[in-house]
Amino acid sequence: MAGIYVHIPFCKKRCSYCDFHFSTTFSNYREKLITAICLELEIRKTELEDVPVETVYFGGGTPSLLTKDELSDILVAVRGANQLIADPEITFEVNPDDATEENLIAWKELGINRLSIGLQSFQETDLAWMNRSHSTQQGEEAVRLAQVLGFDNISIDLIYGLPELSNDQWVAHLDRALSLNVQHISSYCLTIEPKTALNDFVAKGKLRRPTEDQQSEQFDLLVSTLGNARFEHYEISNFAKDQKYAKHNSSYWNFTPYIGVGPSAHSFNGHQRRWNVANNTKYFQQVGKNQDWFEVETLSLAEKWNEYFLTGLRTKWGILKRSISDLGGFNAAELKQLETYLRTDLMMENQENYVLTEKGKLQADGIASSFFRLD
Repeated sequence: MAGIYVHIPFCKKRCSYCDFHFSTTFSNYREKLITAICLELEIRKTELEDVPVETVYFGGGTPSLLTKDELSDILVAVRGANQLIADPEITFEVNPDDATEENLIAWKELGINRLSIGLQSFQETDLAWMNRSHSTQQGEEAVRLAQVLGFDNISIDLIYGLPELSNDQWVAHLDRALSLNVQHISSYCLTIEPKTALNDFVAKGKLRRPTEDQQSEQFDLLVSTLGNARFEHYEISNFAKDQKYAKHNSSYWNFTPYIGVGPSAHSFNGHQRRWNVANNTKYFQQVGKNQDWFEVETLSLAEKWNEYFLTGLRTKWGILKRSISDLGGFNAAELKQLETYLRTDLMMENQENYVLTEKGKLQADGIASSFFRLD
């Protein structure tokens, strides 16, 4: 299988915690950028030749700012340049204030069958310092309206480890999320990235950085609360009911090839990483005219090994023994490290794979990095 990621670098407002590539001033070139995305899809169609495309993901930025015509143009280009399966998963990231009845109907008509709605918090004070463009009421109304209009595969985003967020408040957020009866919940621990407004707020003492203990406690509450509600914890930050996994994102974690189009979008073909220029103007001016709008890196065997451990250990599928063997197998020091993790209940061995235990998931990145190799 393969997937296509479409990066839409438009936003109404700059969220205080976000360091993704986007612009809030794009009205004078949005048509040129949409045209360039469609052109990139055409240029790169041979990269997935004869490989069925099972997933399409619109991320950003804020894809829900696209007009129906703009979205239609991109989807026509996607379908024209690729061999899509009969019923691909097509995910659309949505800001709640864009989820109007008119827009939801249009998205459904165009074939969008999975929504990822960025609620982030059920507390107005949080949404205020985040500089989000919606209210908690709009967030819940967006989910319910989408359900009424026939969307039956909805994911919502929530953030824990927020400044001033108590454990009781976090449980209340989870209860409200569960009351919405969605199929999928993505929940991330707040990270304070450099060059963001949030970083300035913390540096100036306007917001208090949560402790690692608070973040760990809220992660434990997340896992237990959603587990009791029969959500499967299939990736460190992702939970699904009835196996409604995010198929597209699962391809990233399982080392599956995908193409990323649009400014700053990344691609992976199994051997190389490719990334587009993180500059909207350079992107639409250069696509199709030269090769200055992207860079390519060929992965060494050690880099493939490192990335496999970093992504694979985050999932319920873990790291496969056959894949480890294909990448050269464990050396003596790595085997000793593995035995330590198995003995201390941080990892578990199955017939075909190794996976993290619930205890180990709290240390996922550290455990993965302990197996990293140098070139």
